[in-house]
Amino acid sequence: MKIIVCIKQVPAKDAPLAIAGNWIKESDIGFEMNEPDSYALEEALRLKEKHGGEVIALSLGPERVKQTIKEALAKGADRAIHIVDENFAQLDPLGSAKTLAAAIQKEKVDLVLTGLQSDDHGFGQTGVLLAGLLNLPHATIIMQIEVADGKMKLKRELEAGWFQHIECPLPAVLSIQSGINKVRYATLKGIMAAKKKEIAAMTRESLGVSIEPTQKIEKIYVPTKTKKTEFLTGTPKEVATKLVEKLKFEARVI
Repeated sequence: MKIIVCIKQVPAKDAPLAIAGNWIKESDIGFEMNEPDSYALEEALRLKEKHGGEVIALSLGPERVKQTIKEALAKGADRAIHIVDENFAQLDPLGSAKTLAAAIQKEKVDLVLTGLQSDDHGFGQTGVLLAGLLNLPHATIIMQIEVADGKMKLKRELEAGWFQHIECPLPAVLSIQSGINKVRYATLKGIMAAKKKEIAAMTRESLGVSIEPTQKIEKIYVPTKTKKTEFLTGTPKEVATKLVEKLKFEARVI
């Protein structure tokens, strides 16, 4: 199987974030592999170990993204594609998906895996949009993959503890749920081997994708903490009715 795994680099979980207009200040903070994408990478590596083939790590972003790409190679990816773009933060999910799709179309793959969503923006849209752009079958929230006879048996997580079992043909795009597996660490042998693996670099412009956002973040800010006390008057029945209405329509807890 030839599998491409889309990997995003995000601010580290313990990074001290400072707001700068419509995003965060990126100076003096660390970056790491998006956690949901690490589960997608692990699943790709397990499929390769079981069925053979090749795992390709695909990432979009500035030069610092190579750190995360090298981590993927050290864990077992065979080669990588880096779409170099210093202005990637201006891309919305559709722009990112168009860029990734343009690179994927250059490779004849059996499977494209993404994490369910990113730890920074958390839109959860890129995988679905990618499937649409590539005109491939797609399934989300994947908890189990079994490949046989050119098709896959998939287990999807639904709400309230329910699961759905479906069949999906290959090639396809899958969005992997966190927790599907236990993510491996990069070994010393893997780290040394990664130094010899190919990282093909290309620019977003060379893929013919321009920045034309269909959605944008206007402002990021820390919510203002306020306290408010409201007295409800009337008979016990009237007070109870008012309380239920406020819990339901204002607090939205019932």
